[in-house]
Amino acid sequence: MTTHLDPSVRHDIVVLFDVTDGNPNGDPDAGNQPRTDDETGQGLVTDVAIKRKIRDVIPEIKPDHPGYGIFVEAGHALNPRIEAARTATNKGPVADQQRWLCERYFDIRMFGAVLSTGKKEEGSKTAGAGQIRGPLQFTFSRSLDPVLPSDHAITRVTPTRQEDLDGGKRSEMGSKWTLPYGLYRGHAYYSASRAAKTGITGEDLQTLWTALAMMFDHDRSAARGEMKLCGLYVYSHPNAFGAAPAASLTQRVRVARADNDKPPRHHTDYQRTLDNQNLPEGVTCWSGVDLWP
Repeated sequence: MTTHLDPSVRHDIVVLFDVTDGNPNGDPDAGNQPRTDDETGQGLVTDVAIKRKIRDVIPEIKPDHPGYGIFVEAGHALNPRIEAARTATNKGPVADQQRWLCERYFDIRMFGAVLSTGKKEEGSKTAGAGQIRGPLQFTFSRSLDPVLPSDHAITRVTPTRQEDLDGGKRSEMGSKWTLPYGLYRGHAYYSASRAAKTGITGEDLQTLWTALAMMFDHDRSAARGEMKLCGLYVYSHPNAFGAAPAASLTQRVRVARADNDKPPRHHTDYQRTLDNQNLPEGVTCWSGVDLWP
C-alpha cells in the first residue's frame, strides 16, 4: 500500500492555499470581515471552514455511496440521524450506535462528532450516542504575511421593498469585504489509533486527499474571489505511534517571500522549499499538490 493511503500509520499534513480579491472566511460577529489576528494583522481561516469545504465536496467525489454520507449537512437536523442509529441498533449499547454512524458518515469517521444531543431516555442521565473523537484534526490556517482587508461599497439597481420603488428609490447600497492577496498555511494531524476505532480505510484517505485538492474548485463564490490549493504535503510515519515529533516534519516545508519590497499578489511571489533530506527512518513525504516549479 502507498504509505499516504495507509490508515494504520500516523500522518502529519501541511496545507498551503491562497486567496486573491476575496474573503476566505468572514467573521459574522464583525460584519463578515475577513478574520485576522488583532496583534499581527495576519489572516485566519478556521478549521471549521476547511472541514465544511471537505464535507461539501465529498458527495461530488462519492455520489450516492452508502458509506460516504455527510452527518453535518445543510438542511438536515442532527437529532433525527442520531435517533436513526438508536432505532437501527434497537437502542443497544452506545458503542453499537457509534459504529453504525461511523459506517454511514464520512465526516464522523474522519473528524468525529458530538452525538450527545436529543431527548434523554426515561431514567437515563445522558442523551444521544455520546461523543466520537475523530482521527483527523485541523489547525486554524494563518496567512504568512499581514493582510489588508478592504471594504468596497457596492450598489444594486433595484430596492428591496415595493414601497421604496414606488417612492422613487432606484438603487440600494451595500458593502463587500475582500483581501487583495493572502497565502495561508494550515496543518492537520492524523491519529492511526483513533482511526482504528472509527474504521478509516485506505479509500477514505484517498477520498480525503482528493477532497483537499479539489475543495476550492467546488466552492466557488463571488465573495471568496479566487482561491486555490497551492500545496498539499503529507508526512507518513512507519507506524501508528510515529518516528518523529510532528513539528520536526511540518517545519521542513518552508515558505518565504521572494522579494520583501514587493507586495505579494501570487503564490510565485513566495519561494517554497522542501527540506526532505535525511528524513527519520521510515518517514516518507508525498506531495499531493505542489504549484511551485
